[in-house]
Amino acid sequence: MSEKKVWFITGAGRGLGVDITRSALAAGHAVVATARNTDSITTALGEHDALLVVQLDVTNEAEAAVAVQAAVERFGRVDVLVNNAGSFKAGFFEEITPEDFRSQIETTLFGPVNLTRAALPTMRAQRSGLVITISSTAGINAAGDFMTPYAASKFGVEGFMESLTSEITPFGIDTMLVEPGFFRTELLSPQSTQYAVPTIEDYAERSAATTAAWQGMDGQQAGDPAKLADALVQLADSDQPPLRFVAGSDAVGAVEEKARLLLAQADAHRELSATLAHDNT
Repeated sequence: MSEKKVWFITGAGRGLGVDITRSALAAGHAVVATARNTDSITTALGEHDALLVVQLDVTNEAEAAVAVQAAVERFGRVDVLVNNAGSFKAGFFEEITPEDFRSQIETTLFGPVNLTRAALPTMRAQRSGLVITISSTAGINAAGDFMTPYAASKFGVEGFMESLTSEITPFGIDTMLVEPGFFRTELLSPQSTQYAVPTIEDYAERSAATTAAWQGMDGQQAGDPAKLADALVQLADSDQPPLRFVAGSDAVGAVEEKARLLLAQADAHRELSATLAHDNT
């Protein structure tokens, strides 16, 4: 096993967060597991000497700072931050309320922003650390219905982490974006997915069919979250974690499709693009 590290994991009460916590503990690491409902963590994982359970709402910046401080007080450091907590506000854009759209951004974009802001001072002082942020293929390739707020938040996470990397690598801190395809987590369960109330007749038929399709995928996804968790622990223990980990064969296909599309779009109007410089340059 590599050197023992202190992991800090959000959304650790269910789904992928439970699996990551379990894998990190099994590898001999210490874990600070956080969730809004801490009972869910204890129920899923029991008690361990190397486990600290902390209540945390990732949308609350003050709570994020308190939780990181609790981690430092218990274990002395934070080596791996996993921004995992998430939810899914599903529906057609016109039928999603502004409040629900904003709630999605608060959880899956500003949640990682809040926790990363709280953890970086400790990591800078250590001159080491790794920030893992669970993104999605929806942050790379957002084709498809019902995903506007979710994809917006994940595209935001992609830009945030990619830009942050150059700022913090001089302090020995790495970043890793994880872009899973469809894994059998609880993201599509009623506990994590909230569907917009149909209100517009033009969308009614498609809305019913799309809702049924999403609900039908719950519990049928091909990806094994326990294997993904083990892979993340393995990558975190490597000498150079990747800047991106595209997780699952379906995810690889989605990323390759988007890469081909971007190249085709860049090439489609290449001659016109080349005419846009000032004439005196």
